[in-house]
Amino acid sequence: VQLQASGGGLAQAGGSLRLSCAASGRTFSGYDMGWFRQAPGKEREFVGVIRGIGGFTYYANSVKGRFTVSRDSTKNTIYLQMNSLKPEDTAVYYCAAEPQSRLKIPTTEREYSYWGQGTQVTVSS
Repeated sequence: VQLQASGGGLAQAGGSLRLSCAASGRTFSGYDMGWFRQAPGKEREFVGVIRGIGGFTYYANSVKGRFTVSRDSTKNTIYLQMNSLKPEDTAVYYCAAEPQSRLKIPTTEREYSYWGQGTQVTVSS
């Protein structure tokens, strides 16, 4: 099982980027798919998740209304659309996956078993 994140880069404040996370090795139907980020000198933090069943999404307050998580099951890929970017969004972004097995929305690192490599997002002011 592998997750491959891509789409990072440099953006100006107020701009947009879209990250992708392609899954391979198995279908991720029924998996919760999350995004996390880690800024220099800070701990990894939850960004958003799309649930494996039903497609419900949930976001950290810091990105709510600006970021959108979506999935394309035909491509076994999830996306993180980031709009109205701010310099404080600068971080390495990671995707993660976990079979949906509980009602609780997974928002911590330890709740995910599979991780992709990070992709750097830099937002200039």
